[in-house]
Amino acid sequence: MIKDIRILDLKSIPCPLNVVKCKLALEKLSIEDNLIIELDKGEPEEMVFKTLDQLGYIVDILLDETNWIRISVIYGNI
Repeated sequence: MIKDIRILDLKSIPCPLNVVKCKLALEKLSIEDNLIIELDKGEPEEMVFKTLDQLGYIVDILLDETNWIRISVIYGNI
């Protein structure tokens, strides 16, 4: 069961600042917390996905709009 859901809006935040903010938010999560991240498509999307993959997170795409995307990252195994 997911304990807590947090939303991080990184739309209009340039690289690499969006990656840094994402990593800082992930550090604050507890086991089974869910982080929802909204970010622009293109380089921001690629860099955040690459970073999350390197850190071993599994990402689910929740919403795929024309200019931005909403993803879910769950910390820990559920």
